Amino acid sequence: MSQNSQPVADPLSIAALDTERHVAAAGWDQNPRLFALVPTADLLEREPHLKAQMRGSDLAEGALSAIEQEGLPPTSNLESLLGGIAWPDSVVGAALAVERIVVPPEAERGLPAHTESAVDALAAHPDRQDVRLLVAVTRDGQSRCLLRQRANDRDDKVALGDEIAPGLVHALRATLEA
Repeated sequence: MSQNSQPVADPLSIAALDTERHVAAAGWDQNPRLFALVPTADLLEREPHLKAQMRGSDLAEGALSAIEQEGLPPTSNLESLLGGIAWPDSVVGAALAVERIVVPPEAERGLPAHTESAVDALAAHPDRQDVRLLVAVTRDGQSRCLLRQRANDRDDKVALGDEIAPGLVHALRATLEA
């Protein structure tokens, strides 16, 4: 995992970073957000008027565009929600933005047995960290994960890696295999 200090040039990383910044612009305390990743060239062929809104890097060879899938039903189990999603062949990848609470391992000792009480206890923990994950995957097996901490909420403090959230990578990748 590295901080986003080096420029990225591959289409998936660029699409993931652009999508994460788009989500970040709406602030914190958001519901999960799901995006289809499509080749920008294909999108512009179907929607030529969008070209005026794009920058140079958006039009690069192999560029990907994220199309938000609105109306995602609320759920406490993302894996089951993702398990019911299948994409058409025109979608070459998918991205998911989700917020999580991270606590030190010792915070999980002695939690109440009742799920809601345990979640409330973790949310109130003094060492909790709020993070937003953006996971992006493609049909050809690539993955990118971005991690933004609420405590360091700046574009230049977003961590980038391939397997920061392996469970979400796997679940999101499965939506492309159906």
